[in-house]
Amino acid sequence: MTSQESDFRNTQKTAPSTVPQGTDGAPADPRRGTRGASRDVRIVDDDARDVLGSRSDVLNLPSEARSNDDNYQWEERESRNQLKHVAGLGELQDVTEVEYRRVRLERVVLVGVWSSLETTQTAAEESLRELAALAQTAGAEVMDGVLQHRLKPDPATYIGSGKAKEVAAIVAEHDADTIIVDADLPPSQRRELEDVAKVKVVDRTAVILDIFAQHATSREGKAQVELAQLEYMLPRLRGWGGSLSRQAGGQAAGQDGGIGSRGPGETKIEMDRRVIRKRMAHLRRQIAQMAPSREVKRGSRRRNGLPTVAVVGYTNAGKSSLINRLTGSDELVENALFATLDTAVRRAKAADGRLYMYVDTVGFVRRLPTQLIEAFKSTLEEVADSELIVHVVDGSHPDPFGQIEAVNSVLADIEGADAIDRIIVFNKADRMDPNARERIRGLMPEAHIVSAATGEGIADLVADVEAHLPLPAVHVEAVLPYSAGALLSKVREYGHVEAADYEADGVHLSADVDSRLAAAIVAAEDGDGADGPAEDGAVGGQGDGPGDGAGDGDTPDDA
Repeated sequence: MTSQESDFRNTQKTAPSTVPQGTDGAPADPRRGTRGASRDVRIVDDDARDVLGSRSDVLNLPSEARSNDDNYQWEERESRNQLKHVAGLGELQDVTEVEYRRVRLERVVLVGVWSSLETTQTAAEESLRELAALAQTAGAEVMDGVLQHRLKPDPATYIGSGKAKEVAAIVAEHDADTIIVDADLPPSQRRELEDVAKVKVVDRTAVILDIFAQHATSREGKAQVELAQLEYMLPRLRGWGGSLSRQAGGQAAGQDGGIGSRGPGETKIEMDRRVIRKRMAHLRRQIAQMAPSREVKRGSRRRNGLPTVAVVGYTNAGKSSLINRLTGSDELVENALFATLDTAVRRAKAADGRLYMYVDTVGFVRRLPTQLIEAFKSTLEEVADSELIVHVVDGSHPDPFGQIEAVNSVLADIEGADAIDRIIVFNKADRMDPNARERIRGLMPEAHIVSAATGEGIADLVADVEAHLPLPAVHVEAVLPYSAGALLSKVREYGHVEAADYEADGVHLSADVDSRLAAAIVAAEDGDGADGPAEDGAVGGQGDGPGDGAGDGDTPDDA
């Protein structure tokens, strides 16, 4: 060991603790601190040996410990370990006008870990910014955020015991209420970090579930979110005292409360688990009972020959705004993450008169919790049943291709989605940087660059969508009597009319239609009927058929 290394290690051992001390020398409650004003993200670039990210001036290294030969190495190490700030985390666009914002905002500190073996610092910073947006959407005020560079998370506290104490000091500095970890945190790591920081610790999954719970409006949506929450809570039951009470038992209870405080212990936990499992079973039955209604509406669209276009994309990419522009409807539009949870169907009319449907789906996000994917499986089935997928991307986002990758990973889990044609649409062209626009043009020349706000590129997108719509399966050539006007209207709405010439003996029709309309046309030509198929609501009138305006939908609203 060199003299420099010896001095370095000895100085580390004697370095003063950053944890607030009480009058008796014991660590003070980190919650008792002054409120800070800093809202920048502190990026701590640590290696495996020094996870505390201590700089040389903090370590108080004597100047003589650095020989001239080692100056370059020390300067390089100091540069790597210094705190790097990413501005703007606390100044993300305000969403306080959204109805669900709480009167008193929960003050949170964000924590992330990244490894150069798995990602880059830029990607890690962007992930933490996204977590900040999620936290704000959930109703929190982001006070600070730190990123730690290490090969792999610490198995105990996720960030290491030393870094946990440093985070506790940051929490005390800002008088924060909660730590949010940018990962799916195991229960044991959450408890260990809570023991050090003395505040509530939640992970990325819990934040997303909370947002979904706030935004769910339909019976099915609420049931799906509750099921996902219970699946998440079940293995983490111990320690969620605020949600489900438990009684302490055994030696631990005696240490905390003394004689008389011991209770049945795990018995209460098991009772809570049984309650949760029973509730989960009830919710699954409830969701299964709602499935036939959704299937009836999908079946109605199939029988009527209505093509379906599924609109998917990253959350807050502008899917609902784009559908409003394409269909003239007034679907809910908010500058918030996961504003749309319940599937909504909107009608559109092609240039040749055919009707087709746009299906708005729940937005995706990086590392979407598996509980939500499973719970919203019935909703995502709309994607698999569509004839075309329109993938909407936020073109103004710093990493639009990362969003595409995240959405594709979710679509890969939907059976049958891989076989469906896709159109990539970069929305928010009015906010795009010119260089980013050129880069997208070079990498994805087939993609559309549009603006739902200004209408830029919408006409070309509509033409491309209609070109991808499948033609009905049966081609007919017939002469319809003029008394079959209602049937001809159905053909124009549900089929593809190549020619309709009005002659003395009737309407000479050449069209592509489905089998039911083809049979009705043959019957009308033979004089057996002029009104066409009436069973099962072939002309619409209910569910997804035409007649009620462009805003009709099949969102499963409360009965």
